[in-house]
Amino acid sequence: MANFYTDNSDLKFFFSHPLMKRIVELKEQGFKDKGKFDYAPSDADDALDSYDKVMEVMGGICADVLDANAEQVDHDGPVCADGDVTYAAGTAENQRVLVQAGLYGMSLPREYGGLNFAMVPYVMAAELVARADAGFSNIWGLQDCAETIYEFASEEIRQEFLPRINAGDTCSMDLTEPDAGSDLQSVMLKAEWDETTGMWLLNGVKRFITNGNAQIKLVLARSEEGTTDARGLSYFVHDRKWGGVTVRRIENKLGIKGSPTCELVFRNAPAKLIGDRRMGLIKYVMSLMNGARLGVGAQAVGISEAAYREALKYARERRQFGKAIIEFPAVYEMLGLIKAKLQASRAILYETTRFVDMYKAYGFISQSRKLTPEERQEFKKYQKLADMYTPVLKMMASEYCNQNAYDALQIHGGSGFMKEYPVERIYRDARITTIYEGTSQLQTVAAIRYVTNGAYLAQIREYQTEEVGEEFAALKETLVKMTDQYEQACALVHGRSDDFMDFHARRLVEMAGHIIMSYLLVLDARRDVSFAASARIFTARSRAWNQERYEYILNSREEDLADFR
Repeated sequence: MANFYTDNSDLKFFFSHPLMKRIVELKEQGFKDKGKFDYAPSDADDALDSYDKVMEVMGGICADVLDANAEQVDHDGPVCADGDVTYAAGTAENQRVLVQAGLYGMSLPREYGGLNFAMVPYVMAAELVARADAGFSNIWGLQDCAETIYEFASEEIRQEFLPRINAGDTCSMDLTEPDAGSDLQSVMLKAEWDETTGMWLLNGVKRFITNGNAQIKLVLARSEEGTTDARGLSYFVHDRKWGGVTVRRIENKLGIKGSPTCELVFRNAPAKLIGDRRMGLIKYVMSLMNGARLGVGAQAVGISEAAYREALKYARERRQFGKAIIEFPAVYEMLGLIKAKLQASRAILYETTRFVDMYKAYGFISQSRKLTPEERQEFKKYQKLADMYTPVLKMMASEYCNQNAYDALQIHGGSGFMKEYPVERIYRDARITTIYEGTSQLQTVAAIRYVTNGAYLAQIREYQTEEVGEEFAALKETLVKMTDQYEQACALVHGRSDDFMDFHARRLVEMAGHIIMSYLLVLDARRDVSFAASARIFTARSRAWNQERYEYILNSREEDLADFR
C-alpha cells in the first residue's frame, strides 16, 4: 500500500532536529498527563514515537483515500442548494475516514479529546493532506480555528466546541466581506447584544469564506456602534445549528474546487463573544492569520511535493528520440531546481513551525505558573522569530509552489495540459497559495520591518556561526558574501524616501529569504547528506537571484519611480 509519509524520508528527518525533544518536553509540561490518559507519552522519545506512528497512519490515508478521490472531487465539487452545501462524495469519504482514525484535533489538549501534539506533526499532517488533495486541506486544516478557541475563549466555550472539532465538526474563519478583503479593519458585519436571548446577533454579508458551510464559525464583526476602524471589531463564535446563516452561493473557482468558497448572509445569527470586546482584529484575528499562513506554507509544500513527484514520474516514463526525457539536461535541470525549491520551502516551513512551537508552549505554561526570567526571555525570542519567519515562509513557499507546478506541467509538455494527468489539477490548485491568507505583496509589508530593523541580518549572522564541516565550507563562504551584499543593499535603501523603500521592499525581503533558506539547507545537509545536492543548487541559484536584485537596487533612482505610476 502507498504511504505519503514513509515514501518521503525528508519528513521523518525533521522529527530528529535537536530542538524537537525540548519542544516535546515543554508541550507535555513534565509529562503531566502520564497515567491520566492511556495514550499520553511517558517521555520525549515516547512522544516522538507517537508522532511517527500517527504520521504513518495519516500518510496511508492520504495515499489510499484522499489522493484516490482527488480527481473525482475536483470534477464534481460541492453543491449549494436551499442555503446549504453538500460535499462531493469523495470529500465526504475523506472526512469520514479521517474522523474514524482520530486524526482531527491533533494539537488540542487531551482533556478536550485531542492528542496534545506539537505543531510540527500537525503541520506535517497538513503537508501530507495537501500533497493528496490541496482543496481538502482547507477543510481538514481549518481545525486550526480550534487553536484560537483554546487560546482566547472562555472555558465554557472551550468545553462546548473543542470536543466537537475532534469528532469532525468543520470550522471556518469568516473574515472578508465584499468591501473588506485585505483591509479587514473595514469589516461592517454588525454585532448587537440581545438582552432577551443573552446572545449577540450578527447581521450582514461575508464573502470568499473558505469552507463557509462549516458547523463552527469564527466571525469578525463590528460590535461598537459608530466606529469604522479596527478598534470597533470583536470576535465571535457561531454554531450553524443556532440558525441565521444562509449560504447564498459557492464561488466557481480556478482550483481547490473541493473546498467550498462561500458567500454568506447573516440574519440575526446568534453568537458568543470570544475574549474581550474591541480586540477581534487587533489580537485574535492576527493570531489566527499567523496560524493560517503557517497552514498555507504547509499546503504549498505539499503541492510542491505532488508536482515534483508527477514531474519525476513522467520524465522517467516518457521517451523521446530513443531515451527517457529525464536524460536530457534541459529536463533534469528543471527537476533538480524543483526539488531544491521544494526542500528549501520545507526547511523554512519546519524552522518556522519549531519557533511557533517554542513560544506557544511557553505561552500555555504561563497560564499555570509564572515563567522564570530565562523562560520569559526564550518566550520573547521565539515569538519574535515566529513573527519574522511566518511572512517569509508564506511568500516564498507559495511562490515556489506556483513555479514548481508550472515547471512540472512544462515537463509533461502537451500531456500536462490535459485533464488525464494530475499535474493539470495541481497547477490550478497552486495558484491560490500566493493570494489567500494575505497575498505575497502583503507578506512583504509584514516582513519589511525586520529588514529595516536588522532582525533578518542578525539571524543570518547567527546561522553564520554554525559549523558546517569541510564539505560545505565553500557554500558557507558563498553565503557569507551574499550576506555582505544583502547588508549593502539594505544600506542603499536606508535613509531614502518611504516610496523608495516600499518599491524595493520585496527585493530586500526575497534576498533575506534566499540566504535564510540556503543556510537551512546547508545545515540540514550537515546532518543528512541527502540534502547536499539541493543545498548546492539552491545556494547557486540564490546567489544569482540576489545579484540581480542587488544590481537593480544599486542602479535605481528615486525619480525613476514615476515611470511606474
